[in-house]
Amino acid sequence: MSRKATITQKEIVNAAFKITKKEGFEQITSRKLAAAAGCSTQPIFRIYENMDGLKKDVYEKAAAYYEDYYNDFAKTHDVPFVDLGLAYIGFAQKYPHLFRLLFVSANGPESKTMYDLVNGANENVVKEINKAAAKGAKDAQQLFMQMWIFIHGAGCMAVTGDYDLDEAASVALLESAYKAFCGC
Repeated sequence: MSRKATITQKEIVNAAFKITKKEGFEQITSRKLAAAAGCSTQPIFRIYENMDGLKKDVYEKAAAYYEDYYNDFAKTHDVPFVDLGLAYIGFAQKYPHLFRLLFVSANGPESKTMYDLVNGANENVVKEINKAAAKGAKDAQQLFMQMWIFIHGAGCMAVTGDYDLDEAASVALLESAYKAFCGC
């Protein structure tokens, strides 16, 4: 009679996610993961042939985590793309390893585009583009691309510790960029 599996795939993914959140996915080893999951390495290798499968599952969990983070983020600004930018930069500052995994690392053909991640199931980007168009932006999609390059750059700077602006300064910067790109 074979022994019943006591560790589930979900528990392994949760343990790997915690390591990724704290140290980065590249720091996961089978021994470290086993210790975090409270098991031997055998169940990990039974469930995952290699780290690619685990990375895909951790990536999906991180993507859902970002979507929840954005959905829970207070959206209080009238200027389009400001709340989108504040949430993105804030995520980079608070969760730099998850940000790298989602928005900086190449994750293979099954990963989502940055646009898909930020747009999410609630079409966050589409709403902001429509908001910009309603406020008179001539080419709201082009405006989004310009703002996105600016916002992503700020997020990357936050991950490296080179972005130290407080929220008020960030809002002023995002509003200024919007006005400059919009020409309004």
